[in-house]
Amino acid sequence: MNKSKTRQEKRTDTRNSIVRLILVVLACALQVWWICFAIGWLNRNYGWSSLLLQLVALGVVLYIFGRHTNANMKLPWIILIQVFPLPGIICYYLMGRKGANRRMRQRFEQIDAVLMPMIHQDEDALDLEIQKSPAAGGISTYLSKFCGYPVYHQTRAEFMPDAALVLDAMLKDLKKAKHFIFMEYHAIEDAEAFAGIHEVLKQKAAEGVDVRLFYDDIGSIAFVGRDFVRRLESDGIRCRVFNPVQPLLNIFMNNRDHRKITVIDGEVAYTGGFNLANEYFHITEPYGYWKDNGVRLSGDCVESFTVMFLEMWNAIRPHDQDDAEFRRFFRLTEYRGEHNGFVQPYADSPLDGEPVGENVYMEMLNRADHYCWFSTPYLILTDDMTRAFTNAAKRGVDVRIVTPGIPDKKITYQFTRSYYQHLIEGGVRIFEYTPGFNHAKLCVCDGIMATCGTINLDYRSLYHHFENGVFLYDNQAVTDIRKDFDSIFAVSTEVTEQYRYPRSVPVRIIQCIARLFAPLL
Repeated sequence: MNKSKTRQEKRTDTRNSIVRLILVVLACALQVWWICFAIGWLNRNYGWSSLLLQLVALGVVLYIFGRHTNANMKLPWIILIQVFPLPGIICYYLMGRKGANRRMRQRFEQIDAVLMPMIHQDEDALDLEIQKSPAAGGISTYLSKFCGYPVYHQTRAEFMPDAALVLDAMLKDLKKAKHFIFMEYHAIEDAEAFAGIHEVLKQKAAEGVDVRLFYDDIGSIAFVGRDFVRRLESDGIRCRVFNPVQPLLNIFMNNRDHRKITVIDGEVAYTGGFNLANEYFHITEPYGYWKDNGVRLSGDCVESFTVMFLEMWNAIRPHDQDDAEFRRFFRLTEYRGEHNGFVQPYADSPLDGEPVGENVYMEMLNRADHYCWFSTPYLILTDDMTRAFTNAAKRGVDVRIVTPGIPDKKITYQFTRSYYQHLIEGGVRIFEYTPGFNHAKLCVCDGIMATCGTINLDYRSLYHHFENGVFLYDNQAVTDIRKDFDSIFAVSTEVTEQYRYPRSVPVRIIQCIARLFAPLL
């Protein structure tokens, strides 16, 4: 079969996948309509049902108000239920209540009870970091003691300012694999960039390496065809799909796997903002130059990424055959290679109610003395996060945020710009990346600590998605991230003065309505 015909078949399969998504959305909408119709019929024919609905709505509103969660997450539900009691209650029951994903949460807890004890904190490393920097040590203490992710000293972190460099390095490491390869990504495109990876994975599987690929169904639905999994498995690559879309109303459908992780033999790991799709590596450029990056990690810290992958692989589908023994994926000896500074991988889950990603970002802002710079593709902030930005700026910290100059989602881009004016009033400087779309998720603080990972400054990343990141302190990677920011600012346009003053009244009204319901998107 020639290449043109193959590419045409892939495009057809992709269209079929999108049709599948559309049919699922329509099926769910039909279910909501049927429930509303049934309860509406009761209201029209039985007077008591209308009073009951009002009482239920009041009870639900009081319950929401009393929940220990971010106020931005409560207010949209309260208004929606007060204005539209019937559809509001139905939507909250399906998507908003704490117990809606209880069964899935319990399954993750069961897996974590086995996996998390396999990584432990070296108290000497944590104490040494605290002595060198109470600010960085405080963040590491939170991630280690409360979240369960240790800080490591026996490790090496290499920051790569361009995703194309990450891909080249990753392919070299994949070819050296001898025991296992774990890859977990939000989006995979069945095209040129992944084709090179696929060939290596196929070869390694033939050599007896345990090769596993895990991807999010929604993230990849527009990029892979119906037979994608079958073709991978026919090549010896074990493949699982996170949370496949189904034509049934399901709260867990709103929680997606946004992580980007590669683990090789428990010795090398990669993470960053990039997915396995052409645009991330400049093979195609639909939104100008795509700015993304990543880190290569080697040493003891890799075991945290091994745990992250095995958690998702084994927890997502209860009818799949899980791993019976995990010890074989962890090295028995400590890393003795070159290392510098401290590295702390961490994960964030929407199931535990702890906004780890948001807390790390806010703590970096709270502990900054001189500067704290952020790079994000989307900017949709909670009031707490906005206050952390402006409070840091008000006490004299140089706070900057870099967003895209060319958006990939125009509606989301308008949400992003709606936050500029309030941040600027508080002293924050805003830059837009002129060459194209800025997809990097970075933060650097005072030249001593930084983060790199998958966590955007928006509600989906901070509250709804499974995410991961790396906290870095006192190593070369932090210096390299600072240099990358310098290069970003050099080609970005500062729009601080342009957005310092309020927009027109109609624009402000639209923005207020959009921002009110942004937490539910």
